[in-house]
Amino acid sequence: MQGIELQSNEIVFEVIGSAEGGYSAHALRHRIFTEGEDWEDLKAMVRDAVLCHFEDTDIPTIARLEYARVETITI
Repeated sequence: MQGIELQSNEIVFEVIGSAEGGYSAHALRHRIFTEGEDWEDLKAMVRDAVLCHFEDTDIPTIARLEYARVETITI
C-alpha cells in the first residue's frame, strides 16, 4: 500500500480479517483503530471512529477501506 496518493478530504484504512471472525481496520496516517463483526458493521465503526477523531471542520469526506486477504496454509 505504499505510494498511495490521497486527496485532501480522504483517509485510508488498512483492513484485515480476524482469525476469530470479523475485521479490524487502522488508518494509515492517523492513530485510529476499529473493528467490526462483518463488513457492514466495520464500515459503520470506521465512520464513527473518524467522526470522533477529527474536529468538525477537519473531517475527511471519504474513507477508503483497503482489504487484502492473507491466508496461511499448511504444506
